[in-house]
Amino acid sequence: MAEERKSGSIELLLTLPITVCQAVLGKFFAAWCFLGIALLLTFPLPITVIYLGDPDIGQIITGYIGAFLLAGGFLAIGTFFSALTKNQVISFILSVAACAIFVFAGNPTTLDYLALTISPALVNVVESLSLQTHFESISRGIVEFKDIAYFIIVISAWVSACMLVLEERKAN
Repeated sequence: MAEERKSGSIELLLTLPITVCQAVLGKFFAAWCFLGIALLLTFPLPITVIYLGDPDIGQIITGYIGAFLLAGGFLAIGTFFSALTKNQVISFILSVAACAIFVFAGNPTTLDYLALTISPALVNVVESLSLQTHFESISRGIVEFKDIAYFIIVISAWVSACMLVLEERKAN
C-alpha cells in the first residue's frame, strides 16, 4: 500500500469497480496465501524428522497452524502501517515495532518487570494481548478456541483499521 501511495497507483486501485474492503481483503489474503505456500515449502523438514525418528505429529501440525496464524497477525499489522504511510521503510519500522510490542508483551522478563509497576490484573491483561502467549499455546499442541479467536480478532481488527485508513484517504 505504501508503494502504491508513493507511486500514485493507489488512485487507480481505488477507482476500480471494487470497494476498499475488497481491495484490502484481496491484497491481504493474496499475501497470506503466499506466506502459507512459503510455510508449506518447509514441509520436507518434518518429513525428514518423521523418517529419522518418532516425533509427535499432532504437535508438528499445530505448530504449522500456529505459525500460519502468527504470520497472518504480523501481516495484518504490516498492512495497516503500509496503508498509514507513503514510505515503505517507515511502514516497515512501524510494523516491526508494533509486532515486537505484541510479541514481547508475553515475555516472562517483561511480565516480571510490569508486575513491579502495575497491578497483577493488568499484567494478566498485557499477557493475554501477547501474540507470543497464544502462539506458544498452539505450538505446544494445545489448540484452544481462545487462541484461534485471538488471532482472528487481531487479524480482523488490523485489517479493518487498514480499511478505515484507506476509506479516509479516499474521501480526501
